Amino acid sequence: MEQQQSGKASDAPRRRPTIRDVAAAAGVSRGTVSRVINGGHWVSPDALAAVNEAIRATGYAANHHARSLVTGRSNSVAFLLTEPQHLLFEDPNFSVLLRGAAEALAKREMPLLLMVAGTPEERRRITAYVTAGHVDGVLLISSHQGNPMVESLLRAGVPTIACGIPLGFEGRVGYVAADDAGGGRRMTRHLLGLGRTRVAMITGPLDTPGGTLRLDGYRAELGDAYDPALVAHGDWTRASGERAMRELLDRRPDLDAVFVASDLMAAGAIVALREAGRDVPGDVAVGGFDDNGLAANLTPALTTMRQPFERISAEMVRLLLEVIEGEDPATVTLPTSLVERDSA
Repeated sequence: MEQQQSGKASDAPRRRPTIRDVAAAAGVSRGTVSRVINGGHWVSPDALAAVNEAIRATGYAANHHARSLVTGRSNSVAFLLTEPQHLLFEDPNFSVLLRGAAEALAKREMPLLLMVAGTPEERRRITAYVTAGHVDGVLLISSHQGNPMVESLLRAGVPTIACGIPLGFEGRVGYVAADDAGGGRRMTRHLLGLGRTRVAMITGPLDTPGGTLRLDGYRAELGDAYDPALVAHGDWTRASGERAMRELLDRRPDLDAVFVASDLMAAGAIVALREAGRDVPGDVAVGGFDDNGLAANLTPALTTMRQPFERISAEMVRLLLEVIEGEDPATVTLPTSLVERDSA
């Protein structure tokens, strides 16, 4: 006995909605729909609302593969960390920035590719990959002065936005930065305001903007009272904060406060102080910089300067997409804020 075939329309494959369908539902031109899909530039608020409602109603989804064939773009962005791989997992700053960038790009249905270039071989491979057009642009994280990656990206014309001022490439690469100098000055002022008179500092690497500018803020606030014997240098790692703190205690055992240029290094500094029998904050007040989640969980909880990481990530994505669209690179500097806890 022959089996009857159903003639219901619901059994037939449903046709994928097109831009034409969205335009008809919204009562606008296909060009207007295209502009909305590509960022909403030069579209009136009423038309934007109508198109977004039509996209929702029709179930339209952009065919990114087809678009990439037309535009020559990959529709993806690289998150490029120019530090050793272990720091990606050790330093909370990088995971916070990565999450924020991924969320900002997800709103635009663009994937984020994580890349780490901390060695010459990694830099060679990633430079070849990026300059071959596999990504539309690069979010450059933690670039050190003289890093050859920056020159390679510029030479290849790869749109790039840096996190922090790209030392040596100011004016050529756009960036989003926290106010490092202002934050360094504010933390130093806070420690002095507690009645501490011998305020030391542990800097970050001096070939990075956070390393140099936070030190600049510390020096500016101290003025004529600045003493280079009260300054030691770290490399953003917990171990370097511990080493630098021991160095300062050996050199100036009378210090009564320390401003540490990152929360991760501050965690190491607190360990060294505890091992030396110093109470925090009774004997030595400690202030950090970042507030990435680590500070609140230290013992004692760390007073620190908060960087607006979510805004930094979102602004980096915004500026990068503008450069990809042909705009000139721009810069944004965001304020930091003091978060007082138990350590100072």
